[in-house]
Amino acid sequence: MPTRILPAVGDADAVRSIIMLLSQLPDAEPMTPVADSTQLVDTLARLAAESIDELPEVVVVHERIGPVPALELIREVALRFPAVGVVLVTSDASPGLFQAAMDYGARGLAALPLSYEELASRVHAVAQWSSGVRRHLGAGGDVFTGVGGTVVTVSGAKGGVGATLTAIHLALAAQASGRSTALVDLDLQSGDVASFLDVQFRRSVVDLATITDISPRVLADAVFRHDTGLTLLLAPAEGERGEDVTDRAARHIVGALRSRYEVVVVDTGAQLVGAGAAAVETADTALLVTTPDVVSVRGAKRTVRMWDRLQIRKAEETTVVVNRHTRGTEIQPPLIQKITGTAVAATVIPANFKELQHVVDAGRVHELENKSTVKQALWALAGELGLVKPTEGAHKSGRLRGDRPRGDRGAVSIRRRKDGGG
Repeated sequence: MPTRILPAVGDADAVRSIIMLLSQLPDAEPMTPVADSTQLVDTLARLAAESIDELPEVVVVHERIGPVPALELIREVALRFPAVGVVLVTSDASPGLFQAAMDYGARGLAALPLSYEELASRVHAVAQWSSGVRRHLGAGGDVFTGVGGTVVTVSGAKGGVGATLTAIHLALAAQASGRSTALVDLDLQSGDVASFLDVQFRRSVVDLATITDISPRVLADAVFRHDTGLTLLLAPAEGERGEDVTDRAARHIVGALRSRYEVVVVDTGAQLVGAGAAAVETADTALLVTTPDVVSVRGAKRTVRMWDRLQIRKAEETTVVVNRHTRGTEIQPPLIQKITGTAVAATVIPANFKELQHVVDAGRVHELENKSTVKQALWALAGELGLVKPTEGAHKSGRLRGDRPRGDRGAVSIRRRKDGGG
């Protein structure tokens, strides 16, 4: 059986060189190369979703792959696709880098300039390892897709548009449906998740920033178990400590959470910092919350363009959520979609602050009543995004429809109600 090899190389000259050598290897089947880290992870996820057998045995990662650094990318692949072996191609073949590559999850290292003998030896060894892992796992096919759940980031077009409230209720909806859920506050300087959920805490995301091997025990010591069942990883109480959480640390932390929870919701706030950018880049779904007014929509457009320029996320891969929506506003979701160039969630969140004022002032937004139109819309949004498990009898009259399947346009029922004030 041929060994499928997926090259991940950003440099055009290096692509030609590696493809030429891979084509000469016996029983090798080079796949179409990918040019950056995002394409690699997306390609592996797509192949895994189609069939476990479609995953390549070997991934060859060039040292100059971007925008995610090569070692961080190797860690991501190792966490999400543990039966896929990775070979790092690098000009630095020092023992220090070799050890670092192994620590990050690589199965082999080939030095530049590449030689046929060395590349053949590395690829052959890694392919045998990959085949052995898959035989050992046997019928447990789900393991091949990589341990890990869905990561959703929630960002604000500007401050005060409702991103934190949205993140909290998406997480609550997922947890209530029976999925293990973690809520992470990466709004490092001004995170409000703890205030909104009436939480007193000692540990924060900063305590994980310098740890290279986040074991389940280490993670359990850093998180807070909320009464609702949510696992919380909170922003530091001292905003200046947020600088300790680098983009590299954020990728590591989110990856560790992804490997242990079915749903990970990350509140990144409205200000772009390295940690938030890393979370948005690696997320399965990136939400951008805006309100239907000129200032907020301009902020959303500005954010989308900045993400694109910095190669964090393309506009078409971003979903805008419209909060505080009324039928009478001049700026409606189709116009926002046209202005930003993004997808817009079918579920809109109605403007009804009167429903929220009591629980917000009390710092207990998790106690928002089920009959609240705002809560119904937020939980319907969770259903639209596929974050909740379907439940029998979910559509009986009077029940909160936070578990409606993807594609069910919860906004229809919202719009039929009279818009509240606020």
